[in-house]
Amino acid sequence: MSKLKNVRVLTTTSMMIAIAIILGFFKIPITDVIEIRFSQIPVAMESALFGPVLGGIVGALADIGGYIVKPTGPYFPGFTISGFVSGLIFALVLYKKEISFKRVLFAQILYTLIVGLGLNTLWLSMLYGNTFWVFLMMRFIKELIMIPINTALMMVVLKPVSITSFYKQSVSIQ
Repeated sequence: MSKLKNVRVLTTTSMMIAIAIILGFFKIPITDVIEIRFSQIPVAMESALFGPVLGGIVGALADIGGYIVKPTGPYFPGFTISGFVSGLIFALVLYKKEISFKRVLFAQILYTLIVGLGLNTLWLSMLYGNTFWVFLMMRFIKELIMIPINTALMMVVLKPVSITSFYKQSVSIQ
């Protein structure tokens, strides 16, 4: 992991973890079930800048750090796995590629299917004892509604970052 020997990469990664933890505390409630959260944005940005391993690390450490700073329930390692997988998904779609609406939408759809509806629903059913299908039905509409919202949020942040020299240099770091 030679990227972590680069001071710029290490400091950027540390800042993305801190930003993801802080943004995890903010949410905009739309209904009792639907809320806009912002903690995905730094994970997606790290993934686009530095690839799947560092994106996954930011996702996982943001989950652990958020729990340490402000626990909102019991710690469950499944959500840390979800954080790591979200970094992998965003990197597989965005790393070393042009940031476009279609690409960000595709990343968000993959994230929603694999993490939002798949893994997180599984973790909730394990944690609270209900069947997977009960949680899936409760979460399905919410996750579908959040796809365009999260896509728009990510485009607002990732598109301007992708045209900076920092993004172009980060993509070339080996």
